[in-house]
Amino acid sequence: MLQPKKTKFRRQQKGRMKGNAQRGNQLAFGSFGIKSLEQEWITSRQIEAARQAVTRYMKREGQIWIRIFPDKPITKKPAEVRMGKGKGAPEGFVAPITPGRIIIEVDGVSLVIAKEALRLAAQKLPVNTKFIVRRDFVENII
Repeated sequence: MLQPKKTKFRRQQKGRMKGNAQRGNQLAFGSFGIKSLEQEWITSRQIEAARQAVTRYMKREGQIWIRIFPDKPITKKPAEVRMGKGKGAPEGFVAPITPGRIIIEVDGVSLVIAKEALRLAAQKLPVNTKFIVRRDFVENII
């Protein structure tokens, strides 16, 4: 699962996710991608599940880029613990996603395969997504 090798601080504040994505909102590597339409925290487990769904459907052809990385630590207190006594222990890492953020990019496969692979990946994610194609994409019909 994805997580940072090292962080400056073990715990982080929740923060707010308002507005649209200012960066990572256009295709940079592949010809196809899925773009988030909502804001949400995506866990490293969800990213891994989506990655596996894409690679299995594409039968390890083409190339995949995961454009998000879970670098925000999330804490949780144990069950049935009273209020107070400090913040809980880190439980895992999440990637905060805002609308417009590209989550996964794909290249080297046909439009039909890419569309289905990214649909399967989108099912594993907690956000509504949109399938996008590079503006200058032309399918080679052989």
